[in-house]
Amino acid sequence: MQRYGNIIGTGRYLPKNEVTNETFAQWMGEVNPTLAEVVGKFEKSSNIKTRFYADEDMATSDLAVEAAKAALEDAGITPDEVDLIILGTDSPDYITPATSVVVQEKLGAKKAGTFDVGCACASFPTGLALGAGLISTNPHMKHVLVIGAYLMHRLADYKKDVISFFYGDGAGAAVLAPSDKPGFVSSAFFADGSYYPNWGIYAGGTAEPATVENVQSGKTKVRLVTAFPPEVNNEGWPKRIREVAKNGNFSIDEIDFVIFTQVRLNTIELVMEEVGLPIEKAHWIMDKWGYTGSACLPMAFDDARKLGKIKAGDLVVFVGSGVGYNQAAVAFRMQK
Repeated sequence: MQRYGNIIGTGRYLPKNEVTNETFAQWMGEVNPTLAEVVGKFEKSSNIKTRFYADEDMATSDLAVEAAKAALEDAGITPDEVDLIILGTDSPDYITPATSVVVQEKLGAKKAGTFDVGCACASFPTGLALGAGLISTNPHMKHVLVIGAYLMHRLADYKKDVISFFYGDGAGAAVLAPSDKPGFVSSAFFADGSYYPNWGIYAGGTAEPATVENVQSGKTKVRLVTAFPPEVNNEGWPKRIREVAKNGNFSIDEIDFVIFTQVRLNTIELVMEEVGLPIEKAHWIMDKWGYTGSACLPMAFDDARKLGKIKAGDLVVFVGSGVGYNQAAVAFRMQK
């Protein structure tokens, strides 16, 4: 029997501490009055109106565990039934060990292997493709837990850096299980490493270990150095949709729903028009939860499912784009 990875449950976690645009603008105004004006421009282009921050005693793994619990409950399984945990994040608990092993311990998934995926917002679709592939080729594997988690505000100078406007904390998760019906349909991947100097945390690793000087200068914090050109997503996302459709032998008009990286609503609108799909086949959460980075795709997917926008039989395409930059798309036929 052909085995396909099938999504059988989803969940999300949103922290409780809300930071509205009004509050953020106040912070920026204390640094420079012109930065407060930028907040209004960002809101107009992104549709982000608020975001939520985790408690100071929480780490990324804590957010991931809460989303995992919700997904496992939705799937009707226990942590003991998880064979593998794939965690996508670019705000890890530590440089090493992997955050996924911390999640395994906190979740109590004692039988699960784990690994991290570190391609920012492309991590969740990458994790779905990896999980589905492992299920299809390993008869012993029954349940794979794929998580996206983000706590970037903790790694930012968030009361002084206006780019922190975008960062909201959160986590989302999905449970994959084998099925004789797809399930997983196809995937597509792309990267352009020439953009690696544009946005990141550039001190604290082996290229530039942390020192007193670079900590004091803010180099161990996340920084936008050079903005990405709009065509990275405006042109890249339609290409990934067309590639995943070609790889899966389906036409774009067969797509029932698309989940994108949740950073700018106007980009989603532009891309849906470019590929000829109605905007009603997309969903967005940045207006109510901010840009939740590595977590935004699973959070948006879970929200759309729970709102009844995605149903059994639907062909759903995920398109993620992360700093580096990485892009990934994956298509699933919903069985539940």
